[in-house]
Amino acid sequence: MEDTVTGNTGRRTVLAFDGDCGFCQTAVRQIQRRAHPRTEAVAWQTLPPELTEPHLERLDREILLFDGDRVRAGGVAALAGLLESSPARPYRGLGRFLRLPLVRPAANLVYRWVARNRQRMPGGTAACAVPRPHG
Repeated sequence: MEDTVTGNTGRRTVLAFDGDCGFCQTAVRQIQRRAHPRTEAVAWQTLPPELTEPHLERLDREILLFDGDRVRAGGVAALAGLLESSPARPYRGLGRFLRLPLVRPAANLVYRWVARNRQRMPGGTAACAVPRPHG
């Protein structure tokens, strides 16, 4: 079976982030440089449209973890999945920590706040701003 995310044979897990956002790019690069995750992280804009188009609203406000052609997780859960793919025990532990029942709600609140304010974060620009809902 051909993987719709990478075009390669077999299923691969890929973290999709906003490639137009300097803060997102910086954050992902820092994780890659320090944790060396096995999960590939790519700008969602580089993925095939047939994969991303059904998820554009979510991709505007959160990272998504794709498993082949389906979304496995979004937001903090996607971040946890990326960290858990690290060969380094501390980063795997951090990923597991983010999934703990007492930690997860607080982590989700922090993630949503950062996502709404990412244009104000280090490396952020006006292009990073999450579109406001219409209505």
